[in-house]
Amino acid sequence: MKTMIVTLAAATALTAGAAAAQPYGYRHDSRWMPIDERQEQLAFRIDQGVRSGQLTGREAYRLRTAFNRIARLEARYRVNGLSGWERADLDRRMDLLSNDVRLSRRDDERRYGYNDYPRY
Repeated sequence: MKTMIVTLAAATALTAGAAAAQPYGYRHDSRWMPIDERQEQLAFRIDQGVRSGQLTGREAYRLRTAFNRIARLEARYRVNGLSGWERADLDRRMDLLSNDVRLSRRDDERRYGYNDYPRY
């Protein structure tokens, strides 16, 4: 009985440790997230930040510009198929943008009301 409890506890600890060690780019089923799916997720996070007021208009503009730049680069890379280097480059750029979205949404620059357009 004791060995079964110890074995069960060890298996639970190993499973919890492995689940916590998964990097952000992986889905819940441990497969790599495709580029198109990551782009969809980033666009959704930016839109959600605007709707919730966590992103100001300028932050959203800057993030969408960076997002569109990555999308254009991906289209250029896909002309002849994505090589390993190109896939890694896109992945690195999306990781940086994802981190930028996360930091921008949490920096306490809030949009209050509808008059958040720039004053010139």
